[in-house]
Parts: sequence; C-alpha cells; structure tokens
Amino acid sequence: MALTQEDIINAVADMSVMEVAELISAMEEKFGVSAAAAVVAGPGGGEAAAEEEQTEFDLVLTGAGDKKVNVIKAVREITGLGLKEAKGAVDGAPATIKEAMSKDDAEEAKKKLEEAGASVELK
Repeated sequence: MALTQEDIINAVADMSVMEVAELISAMEEKFGVSAAAAVVAGPGGGEAAAEEEQTEFDLVLTGAGDKKVNVIKAVREITGLGLKEAKGAVDGAPATIKEAMSKDDAEEAKKKLEEAGASVELK
C-alpha cells in the first residue's frame, strides 16, 4: 500500500525538530538536491527586483525629535488629520503616518517632517 501525501505530512507533523532536520538531510542525500537551493530560487526573483518595482511607499515616523509641535503641524499638513489625531500619531512613534504614497509625494513629505525635526523612514 502506497503512502499518500497526507500520510507523509501527518508523519512529519508528529516528528521533533531534530527528526525533521535529519529527514531533510537524508532526502537531500538520497535525491542529490539541497533544500536551501530551492528556497533561494523561490518565488519573487529576490529582493532587488522587488525594490526596483516599488511604486508605493509608506511614510513612517520613527521619532518626533525636540520640536514636537512643529512635527505635529507637519503631520497635520501631510495627512489632513485633526490636532488630536496628529498628536496621537506623533506620540505613538514609531507610527505609519501615510500609506501607499507615490515616490515624489513620499520624498516631499519626508523632507517636510525632517525639516520639522522628526526622524522618518520610507518603506
């Protein structure tokens, strides 16, 4: 009687981490392959390709700096938030201020926040 994929998966699920590691090594030896090579050649084509294709950026406030009032004003200008919401975002740093911005808008907003004294990242 042949084992099904489900049988094999259930058997692996019952193994300890060490037993799974030994199983992987044995399979690599038996079939002449490397599990690490399969991961490297996985989907997406690597991070470099993903970075080149990035068209939307998230503006993340990492720190308010010494001029918190100026940073709050800049956040309000960029996001259109009210005073209370903008203050909450600044007080909650690190916090995502705005998502899915174009590169130009994100760079401009980053510049405004940095001029106000904040620490900012684009992701």
